[in-house]
Amino acid sequence: MKLRFIDLFCGAGGMSLGLVDRQFGGGFQPVLALDNDEASVATHAANLGGSAICADIEDWLQSGDVPNADVVIGGPPCQGFSLLNRQRKGDSRRALWEPYLEIADRSNARVFIMENVAELYRSPELQSIRLRAKRLGYETEASILNAADYGVPQSRKRTIVLGWRGLRRPVEMPKPSHADPKLKTNLPRWRTVRDAISDLPEPIGTEIGTHRVLGLHFGRKPTELSTRRYRAVPTGGNRFDLQRRAPEITPDCWLRKTSGGTDLFGRLWWDRPSVTIRTEFFKPEKGRYLHPVQHRPITHREAARLMAFPDDFRFHGTKIEIARQIGNAVPPPFAGAIARSVRAAMIPLARSA
Repeated sequence: MKLRFIDLFCGAGGMSLGLVDRQFGGGFQPVLALDNDEASVATHAANLGGSAICADIEDWLQSGDVPNADVVIGGPPCQGFSLLNRQRKGDSRRALWEPYLEIADRSNARVFIMENVAELYRSPELQSIRLRAKRLGYETEASILNAADYGVPQSRKRTIVLGWRGLRRPVEMPKPSHADPKLKTNLPRWRTVRDAISDLPEPIGTEIGTHRVLGLHFGRKPTELSTRRYRAVPTGGNRFDLQRRAPEITPDCWLRKTSGGTDLFGRLWWDRPSVTIRTEFFKPEKGRYLHPVQHRPITHREAARLMAFPDDFRFHGTKIEIARQIGNAVPPPFAGAIARSVRAAMIPLARSA
């Protein structure tokens, strides 16, 4: 029996894919996906079943009937958490986890899976979420998990909140399937950048193509100055190496700032997971997004592989829209590991239904 689920703030559907595709988790059937971004909804609709709707969640709640589901999944955007966004202090609008939980309740879902930034775990907002969930009859567990521990070639720490009601057993956080090679365990080592992208050729062109694999493996047109800067950064290096090796081509703002984050203008390591892939991974000034050996930022295809999307997953939209979908996604193997834990707790219920 397949368990039915609703995906809220669904984005491209990385989380849905983890629940649907048997190579990741499988055994779940999508009923509804909802997001306010048209390109993301188009991507979700092209790859996954169920109804995909482009709408604001509050507006949809006012006009739509909430279908029944066994599970509700999704990550209310972090800018919706008023206590994580100081600019929203005093804002009278509801935090976006409130309609999320309302839909979980109205759909009669027995389980919800909420994913968000690691900072949520230590925020007062998490306590508000758990209190509201308790009033709706859900027991909850929250933890910070690293996607690298679940077969994703990327260090990506996220807060996961699991809620359940009416089950014979609690839903447990998934046990890691991979481990840091520095630890003495019997688990396979973390997957690395080399594992994910080393077979790809150099990028082809600068525009989205039609080839199944190489269609997103396009480059940019860097200036001569940018290329010189890339060449000055060694494997594992960053903007401080640029400052030391080539101060004459280092931006003045970096020369004046002698401390700060070590990922800016950084180059990836072959034999480690990548850093967290964000929505502007094509801009090396935003993070550690330079290819391990080639003098360029990583491509959209490489970023998608570092998020563990299969090559046949079809993204829709412009280059910027697709980059946003990739950077905001939940890596499918990570979602699949959580899905297996949820299914293990719900199987007795499904068999008796």
